[in-house]
Amino acid sequence: MSEVIRYGNRMSSTELWVEKYRPRSLDEIVDQEEIVKRLKEFVKTKSLPHLLFGGPPGTGKTTAALALAHDLYGDTWRENTLELNASDERGIDVIRSRIKDYARTLPIGDIPFKLVILDEADNMTSDAQQALRRTMELFSRNTRFILIANYVSKIIEPIQSRCAVFRFQPLPKGSAIDRLKYIASQESIKVDEEALEVIWEESQGDLRKAINTLQAASAITRNVTAEAVYQALGKVRPKEVEEMIQSALKGDLITSREKLRVLLYNYGLSGIDIVRYIHRDIFSVFKGFKSDSATLAELIALVAEANYRIVEGADDEIQLMALLSKLALYSQGKSPGEK
Repeated sequence: MSEVIRYGNRMSSTELWVEKYRPRSLDEIVDQEEIVKRLKEFVKTKSLPHLLFGGPPGTGKTTAALALAHDLYGDTWRENTLELNASDERGIDVIRSRIKDYARTLPIGDIPFKLVILDEADNMTSDAQQALRRTMELFSRNTRFILIANYVSKIIEPIQSRCAVFRFQPLPKGSAIDRLKYIASQESIKVDEEALEVIWEESQGDLRKAINTLQAASAITRNVTAEAVYQALGKVRPKEVEEMIQSALKGDLITSREKLRVLLYNYGLSGIDIVRYIHRDIFSVFKGFKSDSATLAELIALVAEANYRIVEGADDEIQLMALLSKLALYSQGKSPGEK
């Protein structure tokens, strides 16, 4: 996607809402107050160290970097900013050629340095990071680097020590839902509260994923309901997974198997998807059944074992049926881990 599309003027409804409603100034960023406050000080003093933005996906790292560039340079921010995605351009040749060539040029305007924004920097190869380390030293007089990473631990220590580290946290539920409501009002769509709850549960603090989900659901109906959200996600309601587990806990393995096969073959869910549903809802599912903490811990361990076996290549249906069979044994008073 081109830079103009990623950070240009407000776009038509055919474009991604994530880009359409991306904050264009540090003042528009919400729920990262401490980070925004520190970045504003850099803008005020027109002085900037190398920066490292770390945190989960969809928490505003790239937005903050672009907003900083916009506030720092004003109308000339494009001419003074080079944005690269290291997941695509992550080799040592990019560091030695494109970044070095850009870093050698002088900035435009009264800011004495240019910006290089390196997104997904944790995907860079080790050799590329070593080359970048040296480049950051050689061109520090007229170039500042902003590295963006989901996993700061994957950035080598010499680079980390050269940067001021900013750690982004997922947006709280209230702020994320408020943002979704604002976007819905701007796009003239209705979203009920249950749909917002489902979007939040599926996104787990990733605002980008939440906005994309809302847009996908709005393409199905302008009155977005929970059913439309599940349809947009290609997922089933948690209730259907719960019914499968409840059948197993009642000792009805035949019904439980039928529901499992519907999830696997009618809905097309993978075994990993179903295991994750079970893990996420395990406490609410077992609430109605008498169980002590030790038994519940053992059940969670069984879920983890099924997950491991499926990841390692075992058959989804066989492993999930084995898990449901152990739950059925639990319902009969036997230890779920009992051979």
